[in-house]
Amino acid sequence: MTIAPVAGHDANPGFEGLAPQPGQAIPATGAWRETDPVGDRLFAHLGLFHPERGGELDVTMAYETWGTLNADKSNAVLVLHALTGDSHIRGPAGPGHPTAGWWTALIGPGAPVDTDQFFVVAPNVLGGCQGTTGPASLDSDGEPWGSRFPYLTIRDQVRAEMALADHLGIERFAFVVGGSMGGMRVLEWAVSAPERVARIGAIATAARSTADQIAWAHAQLAAIRNDPGFLNGNYYHQPDGFGPHVGLGIARQIAHTTYRSAEELEDRFGQETQGDEEPLGGGGRYAVQSYLEHHAAKLALRFDANSYIVLTEAMLSHDVGRDRGGVAAALGRATAQALVVAVSSDRLFLPAQAEEIAGAMRRPTPVHMVHSAYGHDGFLIEFDQLAPVIKQFVEN
Repeated sequence: MTIAPVAGHDANPGFEGLAPQPGQAIPATGAWRETDPVGDRLFAHLGLFHPERGGELDVTMAYETWGTLNADKSNAVLVLHALTGDSHIRGPAGPGHPTAGWWTALIGPGAPVDTDQFFVVAPNVLGGCQGTTGPASLDSDGEPWGSRFPYLTIRDQVRAEMALADHLGIERFAFVVGGSMGGMRVLEWAVSAPERVARIGAIATAARSTADQIAWAHAQLAAIRNDPGFLNGNYYHQPDGFGPHVGLGIARQIAHTTYRSAEELEDRFGQETQGDEEPLGGGGRYAVQSYLEHHAAKLALRFDANSYIVLTEAMLSHDVGRDRGGVAAALGRATAQALVVAVSSDRLFLPAQAEEIAGAMRRPTPVHMVHSAYGHDGFLIEFDQLAPVIKQFVEN
């Protein structure tokens, strides 16, 4: 596959730095490989790991840090990324980093999570594709895992993150925070290891996946698996220009529609055409179609189709109340002080799901509403609203 010229509309704030070029052949995977520049990544070999649903992995976790861990290791903050994010939460794009930092405005010297005060750790999630063991990683036989990679749950991912904390000598985090899929892991941290978490920030997320979220994901996974270039997940040796790029791109377009609101798409695009193209019988596109295709092409350059499946399926299985007596009983175990944030126009993780989280916490917990027309992506865009909420929560 090659990338068609796409003009006009740009990517999400926070995810700049990787623009597809016209006619550029896309590699079979956008995963970070062992021969690629390391960038700011650090690596921890965590040893053998057995996922809930079976299998065995020899896990290496990529992560990045900012600030200095104090003598009693009480100032550590864990930041957990969303589905197609990675460990690069602050800093520019560059060698080894396909995108600029996605939460730079919230993490750093003088920022709401002040790295002059806190030691911030951001891991790439287990099953991901930017340095942590995932489907594109090499198995012991020297071949990529591909279709052999085991099924993962959110609990598996959190157990791996706990192993990273052990590796770093961190017994308890002052704050664990994340949005979307990262927020799911935040809740799992709070329930499965309450003694290791003082405060949590669950942002634009849910205590369990709903049928609506599963339905949106179903079409995305089908698009990837039915791409002829997917080869049942064993596409890593294909030359540039081949691979499941069409399916991954369609999945991204479906997903991106849920990340934004109907109001924003209408106000931004309406029925505007793309340049001089003529959609009405002329084979051209509307501007919103070009926008979605642009995001599809960008993701193919920096992500892996198998990782997209593994991480999406982990999200779909998410239920913090599984085998714990339900959501309310599970969250009632959490002793951490909680910050719960919803985005008013979010149509993927509804504000009602934030209310469910807040209502089940042991301590009285209000829902802080980010008022935004951007939809779910508001947690990556509305820093002017999110920053003071996080700053006040951390300081108090």
